[in-house]
Amino acid sequence: MERPKHEVSHIINRFGSQYVEQCQPNSFTLRTLDALHKCRTASLGGHKDACDCCGKERISYNSCGNRHCPKCQANKQALWVEDRMNDAMDVKYFHVVFTVPEALNHVCLLDSKRFYSAMFECVWSVLQTFGYSHYGVESGAICVLHTWGQNLSLHPHIHCIVPAAGLTLKGNLKHITKQGKYLYPVRMLSAVFRGKLLEKIKRQLKQSNQLPLYQSLLDQLWKKPWVVYCEPPLGNAQQIVKYLGQYTHRVAISNQRIQKIDDSGVTFFYKDYKDNSKKKLTRLSGVEFLRRFCMHILPYRFVKIRYYGILSTKQKDQLKPLEAKKLETKVKESKQERIVRLTGFDQVQCPFCKTGIMHTVELLPRIRSPGNVLFKTFQLSV
Repeated sequence: MERPKHEVSHIINRFGSQYVEQCQPNSFTLRTLDALHKCRTASLGGHKDACDCCGKERISYNSCGNRHCPKCQANKQALWVEDRMNDAMDVKYFHVVFTVPEALNHVCLLDSKRFYSAMFECVWSVLQTFGYSHYGVESGAICVLHTWGQNLSLHPHIHCIVPAAGLTLKGNLKHITKQGKYLYPVRMLSAVFRGKLLEKIKRQLKQSNQLPLYQSLLDQLWKKPWVVYCEPPLGNAQQIVKYLGQYTHRVAISNQRIQKIDDSGVTFFYKDYKDNSKKKLTRLSGVEFLRRFCMHILPYRFVKIRYYGILSTKQKDQLKPLEAKKLETKVKESKQERIVRLTGFDQVQCPFCKTGIMHTVELLPRIRSPGNVLFKTFQLSV
């Protein structure tokens, strides 16, 4: 696939210093932007390769590997999806999405780490409670946090895949036979989730002595219905895992969506879900684009993919004997061999003659970008 004409790194290069001066982001946000800006450039170093067949040379620069970088997620996503497919049980899986009202966005920005942690805790508490009350089992879930809408607005929500199976109190694996479309009643899920999360937020605000400022808002949100989406099962386990894999390693915006960058701002595509998901163009100033993008930089070391119940690492290992799966002998592969098989892209194959192998002939050291105002601003701020 051709490299996109416009990238997030170009926006950082063009408007980064203005954003830093106007918005004064914290040091972790600055380091993240710095990593995205340097990704696959001479600043991170690289290597020179030569083909053993045609003799042509290629220079490759190192990737930043940051989880917020649009250029560094494809391989991670492919490996994650295959690993989850290998772990999947032969049962139906349901896709459930827990969302919060837009009115809570300001509360979220007060302390995003505590807010997102509270969301995860309440989501699993709700799913665990409904598993016991409806089917008498402890179920499980893979939960993935997303924080953005299509126009880069703040829209925290958690995608979950929930298996139609669980452990009984006696420790037996029980498959849930469900005739209807949904695993749990959606309105009940919404009401219980609303109650649990608002109670937790109330306690957090009380601890920080900010409850009086938000008490009226919380009272209003108690009276409004919340939205929880619960979709029918999408085929077998492999299909639903592959479907969720589309969400796991996404970042706030991909480079392919950026249509134009100029001195006045950034134009990018978005899906208008209110108009049959039609693709439309929207425009933001460069500083506003980076401000919105940085709202979705997760807190330091925050875990955005979490495994609960029978899908957690501990219980998953215990379930293997119960499931009585036949172990197939698999040929051991290196990580690079897996990536080639899953993505179809072989980075050691010569891109010119398509037959030779590229061998590293020289390592390129890291260099600094001379005279770059953005780096000076970063260094002064950090």
